[in-house]
Amino acid sequence: MEEDSVRFHEMGLDDRLLKALADLGWSQPTLIQEKAIPLALEGKDLLARARTGSGKTAAYAVPLIQRVLTSKQTVREQAVRAVVLVPTKELGQQVQTMIRQLTAYCSRDVRVADISGKADLSAQKPILMEKPDIVVSTPSRIQAHINAQNLQLHSSLEMLVIDEADLLFSFGFEADLKNLLCHLPKIYQAFLMSATLNDDVQALKELVLHNPVTLKLQGSQLPDSSQLQQYSIKCEEEDKFLLIYTLLKLGLVQGKTLLFVSDVDRSYRLKLFLEQFSIPACVLNSELPVHSRCHIITQFNQGFYNYIIASDEQGLESPAGSSQEKGKRKKNTGKKGKDKEYGVSRGIDFHNVSNVINFDFPTSVESYIHRVGRTARADNPGTALSFISHAELSMLSEVENALTGDSNNCVLKPYGFKMEEIEGFRYRCRDGMRSVTKQAVKEARLKEIKQELLNSEKLKTYFEDNPRDLQLLRHDKDLHPAVIKPHMKNVPEYLIPTALKSLVNPLNQRRKRKKVKSSGVMLSSFKKNYRGRNPLKSFRYTKKRQGGKKAGKP
Repeated sequence: MEEDSVRFHEMGLDDRLLKALADLGWSQPTLIQEKAIPLALEGKDLLARARTGSGKTAAYAVPLIQRVLTSKQTVREQAVRAVVLVPTKELGQQVQTMIRQLTAYCSRDVRVADISGKADLSAQKPILMEKPDIVVSTPSRIQAHINAQNLQLHSSLEMLVIDEADLLFSFGFEADLKNLLCHLPKIYQAFLMSATLNDDVQALKELVLHNPVTLKLQGSQLPDSSQLQQYSIKCEEEDKFLLIYTLLKLGLVQGKTLLFVSDVDRSYRLKLFLEQFSIPACVLNSELPVHSRCHIITQFNQGFYNYIIASDEQGLESPAGSSQEKGKRKKNTGKKGKDKEYGVSRGIDFHNVSNVINFDFPTSVESYIHRVGRTARADNPGTALSFISHAELSMLSEVENALTGDSNNCVLKPYGFKMEEIEGFRYRCRDGMRSVTKQAVKEARLKEIKQELLNSEKLKTYFEDNPRDLQLLRHDKDLHPAVIKPHMKNVPEYLIPTALKSLVNPLNQRRKRKKVKSSGVMLSSFKKNYRGRNPLKSFRYTKKRQGGKKAGKP
């Protein structure tokens, strides 16, 4: 198979597209790209299952752009020729960025617009009036524009792509999608891209595809153990905090890390806990505007933070579930300000993530696959570590059964860590946890929302008209999420387990070295030695001089 692999320049692509691919440093296509692009260029409908990070976005973006360029050679009229449907706003922005990179040398001929954001329909109307060639959107947003008569697809659409197809129904887009299909032409080419082929994807296949070619390229939905190492460790609630402190503070976890928790409150609790020990981390919160969330992802990708804490809330919106889960869902959907189209573990491209830590174990096999799929992307290595409490053991066995498949080898290996070795840190962790109260978590969330209000572009004109409201907001009582004790920053050497001392370079040792070094050139000691050696300055010791004067006087 490797000998017969097709390269990009052998696919009959436009030179401008090949130049953009070369600029991205893609010398040869990934497996999904190699198989999907030629079939798509032949005009076939595709149902493609390939694991996260395998290059699915480019697998549909390249034929989309090529098809538009080919159409423009015969029909110069500007029209919306392709629609890409995504489940989340963050993924929408990412897809737009990818298409813009690929159209770097043909941006005049192929225009792309992302309308998945939360801007008013009237604000996005001028963008759609220009009839961009490719429109990226969530199903609900594009349906709203069709209803407002800002967009017409029944005469011009040639291609439809549904990315992360297995998530669309669970995010509540089923009705929007069925309504949207009524506004599409009878004949169009369609692609369904997904990391899993569940019942939702099968239902979508019946609705959207016509005689599709099905590509199931990876037997495993995650990379094999040579690229992705997966570990689990059994620990209860307090031990989770103790273990995460030890791993991060002693530098046992190297590189960029994603920490997944069960909900937003818990993500702030973990963030404040880590701040007690001067470990900076940022939170991705579904209650914040999409631009703020994308800004946090950009900062993480650029290296401003090494740790990002995310809550994976899709489990709460899963249509299939127990009565307890349904009860939880009702409670949670009642919360104000929560973004339905928010998804962290799905689709978003966090760059160079070395580790994924499941602080709270996911509630489904699909969720585990997509969380862990944030690392070991393309050909990069990665590690996944899951903390398992007693209540999460049943879900662990479910995940193990799903990932093991026919082979008898267990995918999630036990993480060999002796908890008794780090007992010395327990009192420090308890001290840190005591500071992170419910009130502290509440104030941390309020502080972030208050900052968003002050920075909001939409509210600028309001505050200009109502300066008193701005003053009140600025001079509101100070919020103190949690008291940080300075001494908690340092790790006393005597607490570090003997087995770990060879791996850890504690701050104390560095300070000792610095003191020894600096004491050799300290000005005060230099002066003292200098005076001691210089005989001309000995007369400053007045006792001798006074004695001499007294002896010389009669």
